[in-house]
Amino acid sequence: MGLADDISNWIKIQVKEAKAEGVVVGLSGGVDSSVVAALSKKALGDRVLGLIMPCQSESEDYDHAILVALRLKLKTERVALETVYNKLLETLPSGNKLAMANLKPRLRMITLYYFANNLNYLVAGTGNKSEIMVGYFTKYGDGGVDILPLGGLLKSEVRELAWELDIPKEIIEKVPSAGLWPGQTDEGELGIGYDELDRAILALESGNREDLDSHILAKVEDLIKASSHKRSLARIYIKQFQKD
Repeated sequence: MGLADDISNWIKIQVKEAKAEGVVVGLSGGVDSSVVAALSKKALGDRVLGLIMPCQSESEDYDHAILVALRLKLKTERVALETVYNKLLETLPSGNKLAMANLKPRLRMITLYYFANNLNYLVAGTGNKSEIMVGYFTKYGDGGVDILPLGGLLKSEVRELAWELDIPKEIIEKVPSAGLWPGQTDEGELGIGYDELDRAILALESGNREDLDSHILAKVEDLIKASSHKRSLARIYIKQFQKD
């Protein structure tokens, strides 16, 4: 059994154990969401819904989301979030660039769960191991999901799987971006390329650091440490037993 079959079978098991009917996937037009959609379709057939949720998004992203949906014969819904996003910004006090940008994935999370609740589906997240390890996701946004089919795969492994699943070349080779603001790219925001990040994660896990720049390793270690709260449930205060 190959990796695609293994993950697809895992998705099927998660849905069955949750007594759910299928999964909903946010289609961003990127390689990660395309791979999750393909694996979910392989696992569940028609019991997959792809949600396209533009919010000041690039037109290319929408085109790529549709391209994947057509290739996979995937049921889709389009929910434009620009009006809601703008109205929310009008209601809130002024915020910084990141605070405003993070509203977008959080609005998408709300939308995904609305459809998931209506259909008794699970929300299949699109985060990969590279991003999860360094906290490159929005807490209670794209990090707010039920299952993470790619959570154990580095970005380089996701790309390899995308070729195997016949994801369109232009999607696999496009510059990764969360679409948080015009011109934003994942690697630009991280300050490190995915290939370099993957090598650093592997080096830290294996303990073999000889062939990697110590500054890069230190940077990745800092990112992992600083984002640990994102990978954990909220900390709970435990009341201590008081003796008389």
